Amino acid sequence: MNSVSSTHRLSEVLPRIPWKWYALSFVIIVLDLISKKIVSDSFELYERLNVLPFFDITLRHNSGAAFSFLAGQGGWQIWFFSILSFAVSVVLIVWIFRAAQKNIWEVLALSLVLGGAVGNLYDRVTLGYVVDFILVYYQEYQFPAFNVADSAISVGAAILILDTLFNKEKEDKDN
Repeated sequence: MNSVSSTHRLSEVLPRIPWKWYALSFVIIVLDLISKKIVSDSFELYERLNVLPFFDITLRHNSGAAFSFLAGQGGWQIWFFSILSFAVSVVLIVWIFRAAQKNIWEVLALSLVLGGAVGNLYDRVTLGYVVDFILVYYQEYQFPAFNVADSAISVGAAILILDTLFNKEKEDKDN
């Protein structure tokens, strides 16, 4: 009876799992890791290849967080950001599961953020730093180097903010 009951519960839950959104996260992770591997195998640290007058491919190692925040702090920050990224990833997995049937924009944003978070988490755990390689600049000003994972996180965060703003307006109109 117990095995039948657990099988029945599993058959109810499996179809509700938002596989396509987890697959999107997985694609982001794969693209991120492949691009980092190609650049790491092809470039020396800080070597640059000019692509456009404002865009270079380079190789940088970031032991901190966004914009190298806390880089060079002796190593504790790597584990701090790894644990934080893991916890955020678990929260995102649950959030995607719960929101999948409600709001496509919210789930899209969360899937992008999840893929980016896991891509950078993999680097932190296996390398002790995150590989960055996209460098955008204007004359002497350089935006901090970033990667596919960072791009996915940024786009996901922007979508989430816009969705929140527009949903708030919609909720205000409905009330």
